[in-house]
Amino acid sequence: MKTVRFAPSSLQSLIGAVLLLLSTLAALAMPAAADDGYRLDTMDRLNVRIAEWQSAEGALRDWSILNGNYVVGPSGSISMPFVGELAARDRTTGELASAIGEQLQQKLGLSDRPEASVEIAEFRPVFVAGDVETPGKYPFDPQLTVLKAVSLAGGLRREPAGLGGPRDFVSAQGNYDVLVAQRNGLLARRARLVAEAEGKAEIQFPDELGKSEGGRKLMNDEKALMAAREKRLRLQLSGLDDLKKLLESEIESLQQKITMQNRQLELARTELESIGNLQEKGLVVNQRILTLEQSNAELGGKILDMETASLRAKQDIAKATQDATSLQNDRETEIAQSRQQTETDLNQIDVKMSMYAGLMTEALGRAPQAAAAAASATDSAPTISYTIVRSTNGKSAETAAQEGTPVLPGDVIKVEVTVPQVTSN
Repeated sequence: MKTVRFAPSSLQSLIGAVLLLLSTLAALAMPAAADDGYRLDTMDRLNVRIAEWQSAEGALRDWSILNGNYVVGPSGSISMPFVGELAARDRTTGELASAIGEQLQQKLGLSDRPEASVEIAEFRPVFVAGDVETPGKYPFDPQLTVLKAVSLAGGLRREPAGLGGPRDFVSAQGNYDVLVAQRNGLLARRARLVAEAEGKAEIQFPDELGKSEGGRKLMNDEKALMAAREKRLRLQLSGLDDLKKLLESEIESLQQKITMQNRQLELARTELESIGNLQEKGLVVNQRILTLEQSNAELGGKILDMETASLRAKQDIAKATQDATSLQNDRETEIAQSRQQTETDLNQIDVKMSMYAGLMTEALGRAPQAAAAAASATDSAPTISYTIVRSTNGKSAETAAQEGTPVLPGDVIKVEVTVPQVTSN
């Protein structure tokens, strides 16, 4: 655990403390990405950060020994040093963060409650079973639907004869839809990066994003992200400005003291000159002369010390100005690099989408023949059914689903293809 104390005797320590305080408080002030009602459960992977503001000492303590990743175990709890087993199941990240701070305060007898930040590093996976190419568990994505989950599992199983066209089309369409969602996310990100690079307050999103609920959510997410990034930068720059003002006030105070000391030194030198004339006439003892000379030397030393302190303060102002410039430059560099990577990712996705569009066209070319054969030999066409098995409060329930049904972490998606029985003529 690291403790930062604010020592006014050292300007360099003050600078480091102010910057570390602003950075840590900004990190703890960031809202948890998943604390919007999402309830934790087994296999959720969490990122925990803890810090404590010690009001009595005016210091910020970083609990680095407790920071890191934790996994919600089979019992629904996480295990932390000093805290022990702490229930996480059915809690939001915000509720868990409050519980961590309270437990640390109670068990360690702290006067101030530590502040904890809990974010979801990785959702618990989803499981795809049944008539899919590769059943198993797959990572969860907030925009995951039944159709996208099936595409992650390789699409529908291709073993039954006569269904290659429709199955290949469904598989290609699922992959295509996944790529469309990824492309929409990149388009929203690129629009935000362009607005940040040009210093605009509003983001100009492509019109196509506003035509779907998922696109509108992406737009709102990017707006919130830009606002958070702008707020963080303003806090950092404001902290540096406050530090510069403090140093400027100190320089002004030192200059006033230097002026007064120079005035006293001038008066002392005048007195010494007048006494020197009396000494030549034998009217003043040498001890008086020595005392005045020592006083002049001390005044000169104090002036030199104050001028040195003023110079250091000016150097610290220059350092703070340089730090502010570096913050702006680093931000511009990061935006430029992110834009370049986003453009590269968009180009790659466009190539993949073109490939899957070709596969869908090819599958559609085979599908009419399969449909005609099925119509002549069966009473009905093959049907595909989806079922979601979801656990709530320790109880599992099955619900019929459609291709566009949203999937939640921990869900089991059961896919069943019913092949019609062939009847003889």
